[in-house]
Amino acid sequence: MVFNLSDTPSIGNTFIAELRDQDIQRDRLRFRRNLERVGELLAYELSKTLDYAIRPVETPLGTAEVQLPQNELILATILRAGLPIHQGLLNYFDHSANAFVSAFRKNHKDGSFDVHVEYISSPRLEDKTLIVTDAMLATGASMTLAVKSLLEHGQPSALHIVTAIASTDGLNYLQRNFPDAHIWMGALDDELTAKSYIVPGLGDAGDLSYGEKTPD
Repeated sequence: MVFNLSDTPSIGNTFIAELRDQDIQRDRLRFRRNLERVGELLAYELSKTLDYAIRPVETPLGTAEVQLPQNELILATILRAGLPIHQGLLNYFDHSANAFVSAFRKNHKDGSFDVHVEYISSPRLEDKTLIVTDAMLATGASMTLAVKSLLEHGQPSALHIVTAIASTDGLNYLQRNFPDAHIWMGALDDELTAKSYIVPGLGDAGDLSYGEKTPD
């Protein structure tokens, strides 16, 4: 299943537009908050697919019957760019456990690169609902490696992948590697540059959120 927030007109289009706008991007706080907002909207949409059961809730005046989610959620993200959108989901799924993956590109002189996982912190995933976030899904290589590393901690009952902007190539790559995954995105772009940046995309989400890093 693939869900694209931009397929339907909503306030989400405003957040995506501001994420892409190179003038608004100069405000790092607003950029991070817009990623967080996209995460919140996608969390809401994702919540509609969870399992629910009716539970009684005692109010000062009586008892209300409420449908409450039953899934045990694990929210995982790829450092560092994934942190704001991860926070957006955590704002809604605030009882979730969390996992973190540190992955980086090792660039080569010929313009190619390899993705390496440097660090992972995760609870057991067996029979849990795993939700993995990253700000961008370009080639899909980092996300694929991160998910495979997480799966060493157990087999979840369901896998969801959440991103603000994906490329068509990255989406296809993920679907080949994880055909049963549910993929949630803010927008889908068709083009990748030779250095695997999404076009039109929005630039480097990690740098825009937290400042430029030293080159490899």
